[in-house]
Amino acid sequence: MAARAFICGLAGPRLTEAEAAFLADAAPWGVILFGRNIRGPNQVRRLCADVRKALGRDDAPILVDQEGGRVQRIGPPHLAAYPPAGRFGRVYDSNPVLGVEAARLGAKLIGLDLAALGINVDCLPVLDIPVEGSDNIIGDRAYGLSTDTVTTLGGAAADGLLSAGVLPVMKHMPGHGRADADSHKALPKVTASREELEAQDFAPFRIWAKKIPLAMTAHVVYAALDPDRPATLSPKVIGEIIRGRIGFDGALMTDDISMGALSGDIGTRSRRAIAAGCDLVLHCNGDMEEMKAVADSVPELSGDRLRRTDAALAMLSPARELDRPAAEARFAELLGRAEAA
Repeated sequence: MAARAFICGLAGPRLTEAEAAFLADAAPWGVILFGRNIRGPNQVRRLCADVRKALGRDDAPILVDQEGGRVQRIGPPHLAAYPPAGRFGRVYDSNPVLGVEAARLGAKLIGLDLAALGINVDCLPVLDIPVEGSDNIIGDRAYGLSTDTVTTLGGAAADGLLSAGVLPVMKHMPGHGRADADSHKALPKVTASREELEAQDFAPFRIWAKKIPLAMTAHVVYAALDPDRPATLSPKVIGEIIRGRIGFDGALMTDDISMGALSGDIGTRSRRAIAAGCDLVLHCNGDMEEMKAVADSVPELSGDRLRRTDAALAMLSPARELDRPAAEARFAELLGRAEAA
């Protein structure tokens, strides 16, 4: 059975019989994990194995948001705490060469942690560029405030994940840095001109559009692009900007379709996202009735959607060897430079 064009969450730390039956029948492309799904390394490994068994696909994507800082779904005591992206930016400001090394090495260590648990997709890097006066939902999740810093360090992080056998996901296309609200709660609006967006917000995504195979949309209205619809639901933003100007031909997933920025029932949201040009609908909260509504509203992967998702999975490769103690010591040394900066 072909996978369907969505990714879903789970309710708790164990795959229930109902969830296993749903995965087998609805066949989502992948599953995303959150803190509610985490009790310890062995439990996560069992959960990942159970998910893939239910899906009948050994390479089924299992995702997590493991950025570091405020957004780290698996932290101590199970995994080390990692710093937010902004800390790598401070290293970069003092020494660009060492900043790139820190971002790449930090992401590789995160990737190795995840791969050891059975997780093969990390929703990182954040390529958004905050501006003065914007909501703090991005804040220090960004590598910096300039296109150079965000582009360079975001690419280094993506390379670090890939070297650990984990797929990166660029977020949030075409740029969440100017948002005036937290899209988890309300619909942000950006009033910047298209020229401003082209020069700054789109730039990091455009640079890495051909190199990073997965990306996540922004639930943000860009008045200069489509004043009526957020990017996730806008054929114009997805077709003209993300696929056109930015040149991204990888697999495009929505941000969580159940977030407060969007209106309407879950099925309607899902249908609109697919109609707008998203390849995958992301649904995170683990609510079974909503998951069924998503599954009923999206197609099986075929055509360009199948080509793009298959191309992403084809980029998975075994982790490159690493002297872990030496790498951790070097990483700590590099971060120390941020403290001194």
